[in-house]
Amino acid sequence: MHILLTGSTGYIGKRLLPELVAAGHKITCCVRDANRFNPTEELGNSIDVLEVDLLDKDSLGRLPSDIDVGYYLVHSMSSSENYAEMELECAKNFCAAFSQTKAQQLIYLSGIVNQDELSEHLLSRKRVELELSKGSYSLTTLRAGIIVGSGSASFEIIRDLVEKLPIMIAPRWLETKTQPIGIYDVKKYLIGCLGNKSTFDSHYDIGCDDVLTYKEMLLDFAAVRGLNRRIYTVPVMTPRLSSYWLYFVTSTSFLLARSLVDSMKVEVVCKPNDLRKLLNIDPIPYKIALQRAMHRIQNDRITSSWKDSYSSSGSTIQIDKYEKVPTFGCFKDIRSSEVRDRNTCIERIWSIGGNNGWYYGNWLWQIRGFLDKIWGGVGLRRGRTNQDTITVGDALDFWRVVEVDKERGRLLLFAEMKLPGEAWLEFKMEGNKLIQTATFRPLGILGRLYWYAVVPLHGFIFHGLINKLTE
Repeated sequence: MHILLTGSTGYIGKRLLPELVAAGHKITCCVRDANRFNPTEELGNSIDVLEVDLLDKDSLGRLPSDIDVGYYLVHSMSSSENYAEMELECAKNFCAAFSQTKAQQLIYLSGIVNQDELSEHLLSRKRVELELSKGSYSLTTLRAGIIVGSGSASFEIIRDLVEKLPIMIAPRWLETKTQPIGIYDVKKYLIGCLGNKSTFDSHYDIGCDDVLTYKEMLLDFAAVRGLNRRIYTVPVMTPRLSSYWLYFVTSTSFLLARSLVDSMKVEVVCKPNDLRKLLNIDPIPYKIALQRAMHRIQNDRITSSWKDSYSSSGSTIQIDKYEKVPTFGCFKDIRSSEVRDRNTCIERIWSIGGNNGWYYGNWLWQIRGFLDKIWGGVGLRRGRTNQDTITVGDALDFWRVVEVDKERGRLLLFAEMKLPGEAWLEFKMEGNKLIQTATFRPLGILGRLYWYAVVPLHGFIFHGLINKLTE
């Protein structure tokens, strides 16, 4: 079967792709930026990659005509202020283009939308579903609530709150009921509906048997982790205060926090349907999903993470635009040092950030991350998906990986922190010498003043960093 997979670089897409390849299907992966799509060699030999922008009708004209089934796994709720308009426009464009293929079915992963009053986020999902249903193909919609898995946005928020706060004074919406589902079961439903005519032109709510409040979900996570936590809800916390509460305590962006807060006031409980019986699926309980997620995290086996999406920083950058570090009108801090052991140095570079920190002056990096959060940036809390592996497009604290070549010993990072300009940090091996270059392209006089203000700190931090990397 020839399958078109949109959202191939996203959290769900990365999990689903290996399953589809293992089943022997021919896969065409639609990606907005091919430079940040890095499938394993085994997967790469079994797929075609098509660079398309759902907001660009011309690029969608390149969809293969012999598609049998498509997956629509595209969501933009934290990418911009007007994400609902963007999502609707993307759906319209995709529907028109996909209808020109021979496809019989499109499978869309949406959210549970059973309440009369919906948040902007859930209402957008419902509108997208309606738009996608207008095509010449049959639409199958799976509506999920909280998806629990290592690296999922909801799971990481729960994890951050419970592990960082022994006592929580929380908003009243923590008493809202929801019906979670493990990522393992989401994949089973997505694959089970593939080409299944019994599911054509239908929508289904999917979830495990546990109907829980958000407060109960937090306390269950605490129980799984063996932590003693106390949660008290108050009625006076406004949506904006709630959004800031999530933003400052967790690794989420403010746009995502605001969207989630609006949605958390709406009950997302499944309506009964026969899909579980039809596909012979028995979803795992919430606590088991938590245990599986923690097991993968503890063994550094996170397949995908929401933090690696551009929406984690509110950015829509194209990686290839930042691969070439500029020289004109830039300030540079260049340092070099002989290394004692080339391989050891490269391994240290490849493990930088996240749990390992920045090897020298970590408290200064943490202060910079805190200030970035105050100014509306991403801060340091995103960490990194895997501690020992890096691929192009990965988030690494408040940086984005732009280029990575371990054989040559070159790592290039682009700053996603709030800055009056643009910044790059490059590590490059030349023989047994490490060259470390920080580049800053200022924006106006404020950018220049910023650079001169931080020069003394750079001298301290970058000198110590290269010494630690090469010792």
